[in-house]
Amino acid sequence: MAAYQDLFESNIDWLTHTLAKPSADLPNAKAALSDETLISRESIGVLRCTPPASRANPNQEALIVSAGIHGNETAPIEVLNALVSELLNGEWQLACPLLLILGNPPAMVAGERFVDANLNRLFSGAHRKPAYAGLPEAARARFLEETCYEFARAHPQALSHYDLHTAIRLSQREKFALYPFVEGRQVPEAQSNFLLEAEVSTLLLQHKAGTTFASFSSSALNAQSFTVELGKVKPFGENDLACFEGVKRALRRRLRGETAPAKTLRFKQLTVFEVVHEILNTGKNFRFHVPDDVANFTEYPPGTIIWEDDDICYRVEHSPQAIVFPNRDVPVGQRAGLLIRAL
Repeated sequence: MAAYQDLFESNIDWLTHTLAKPSADLPNAKAALSDETLISRESIGVLRCTPPASRANPNQEALIVSAGIHGNETAPIEVLNALVSELLNGEWQLACPLLLILGNPPAMVAGERFVDANLNRLFSGAHRKPAYAGLPEAARARFLEETCYEFARAHPQALSHYDLHTAIRLSQREKFALYPFVEGRQVPEAQSNFLLEAEVSTLLLQHKAGTTFASFSSSALNAQSFTVELGKVKPFGENDLACFEGVKRALRRRLRGETAPAKTLRFKQLTVFEVVHEILNTGKNFRFHVPDDVANFTEYPPGTIIWEDDDICYRVEHSPQAIVFPNRDVPVGQRAGLLIRAL
């Protein structure tokens, strides 16, 4: 209980504290667990967890795990909060350095994807653009970048980052991950196996660097980074957390430094897609021909017109393409969807 009092004041857990003071500029707080693990509250919604130097780190790694970059994607937030409570209650010991992030607390309180600007488009320095000057989400992106840089410098072990999300739309493939583009980089087998362990059986290979949180950590920190989509957006308290046991169990195993389990028959191999086209709202009478209720991974045959404007008409060619993240209601210049094909 002492750890809770030091870190979360009068609140019962990390999430309750974060929702109670979403914009507070609080001083750092620290607590030492009975096993000498040090927990540091770096900011609202940011915990840095450091096991004692004498403890073995069998996987020789450091981890960044984030959720709530979009405030209405609540299930991963609840998963991370449960893992933090387990750790603070002494249910297991932490084996590796860990940075835990709830990305956008004000949006979490509002129950919205974001407040002023999409936080997951503000990384890799995009927060410095004049259009975002003075916005709290731009300041948060800058702070999170600085915090991750410092964490990576302090822990030169192999670094992995899992940015956990849920999707706005239903999906024909409920759980899937995106692997940010880095020239020449291949997905390590151990990372593929971890995704399968987390019951994430589909992987999208991105075709260019972006301004998402995972793209930042991949490019700037040389981390093995993934944006992990775990299901459908729902409000706090309405998630069936049994549907997220796979990722919770896999993360707990990594945090404890345990050996990876053997592959199961159900999740033996990833289905891999590559991104072939990024749809941007061009603003030039942009017309998006994907229905608002279409599910992620819906496939379109050759000849289908996906979008057009005054200058361009994008038509599926040669072989079928599927769509993910379709969203016509994005600002000019931002992504309205991705078109992918199976490898």
